Amino acid sequence: MTSRVAVVTGAGSGIGRAVAPALLQEGYAVALVGRRADALAETARLALAAGADAERILTRPADVTDPAAVRTLFDDVAARYGRVDLVFNNAGVGAPPVPLDELSDEQWRRVVDVNLSGAFYCTREAFRVMKAQSPRGGRIINNGSISAQTPRPFSAPYTATKHAITGLTKSAALDGRAFDIAVGQIDIGNAATELTARMKDGVPQADGSLRPEPTMNVEHVARAVVYMASLPLDANVLHLTVMATGMPLVGRG
Repeated sequence: MTSRVAVVTGAGSGIGRAVAPALLQEGYAVALVGRRADALAETARLALAAGADAERILTRPADVTDPAAVRTLFDDVAARYGRVDLVFNNAGVGAPPVPLDELSDEQWRRVVDVNLSGAFYCTREAFRVMKAQSPRGGRIINNGSISAQTPRPFSAPYTATKHAITGLTKSAALDGRAFDIAVGQIDIGNAATELTARMKDGVPQADGSLRPEPTMNVEHVARAVVYMASLPLDANVLHLTVMATGMPLVGRG
């Protein structure tokens, strides 16, 4: 049906909801993946209202922490569209911003399961499909977050998993090289979504204070992902940072 097919996880809100329509506008067929069918349906509705072709939208509720569900997801996308050209590993969660010694085992496991294991399962299945399809290869873009570079206070589970995403990105980029699979990472800082709305009221700083932080339009993230995706497979953005100019990253801590 189309020459380019994308899978976007966490497509029901925030960054995923911005990136999926941007890819549709670039001519991709896009599988919208997330846990909540109603949220995915709303993303699809917004994309259709913006002029997207319904035949190029597949809403696919799935839990990325379930390896069997992820395998079925990639089989279904390949069966529907014939191939997978792009995966945006975007699904992620955080834990409550509490002192490290107050985090529960369950809170830790949940963040690791979604942010790291979920990205690994999707990467593994993308490799399987991309190695077997013709023409061979494809691209994987991991959402690393600014926390892949520098932590915020009280963010041990999130920061640990995002640092691990950098390791996954580099390892997958190396392992994918022989199969025309390009893997890169985008680190995003303070994109304006429902999750960052609280920043106007103050965000914990390293000195113990609570201060507002600036945000940027999430469409800048969508355009950055589209740029990374637009490159031929013999070129790759291994690591890209896009952030609100005024956010306290440089000099943080």
